[in-house]
Amino acid sequence: MTTFTLADLEGIVAERAKADPSQSWTAKLVAAGQGKAAKKLGEEAVETVIAAIEGDRAALTSEAADLLYHLMVVLKIGGVALQEVLEELEGRTRQSGLAEKAGRQNG
Repeated sequence: MTTFTLADLEGIVAERAKADPSQSWTAKLVAAGQGKAAKKLGEEAVETVIAAIEGDRAALTSEAADLLYHLMVVLKIGGVALQEVLEELEGRTRQSGLAEKAGRQNG
């Protein structure tokens, strides 16, 4: 079992974002801006969905890793810390998913 966490990934993304864009995919995405990074995130989301629908476990694992990585890049560019996302999720778990969703639709 791995001890690697999303917090570890967040740190790696932050460090690699400082690199020369010609030397790092992360730095290249950050330099290209949120639009490019978000588009790449969307592409990875679609590829993850396709892998899930096809029932391809290996592809799903690989695409989910790509999706999480690109999400971390988008969050980095947007100035949103992983901790903020986790706090949002924690708050949502204090009620049922149906109640939480209904509250968002009315609020």
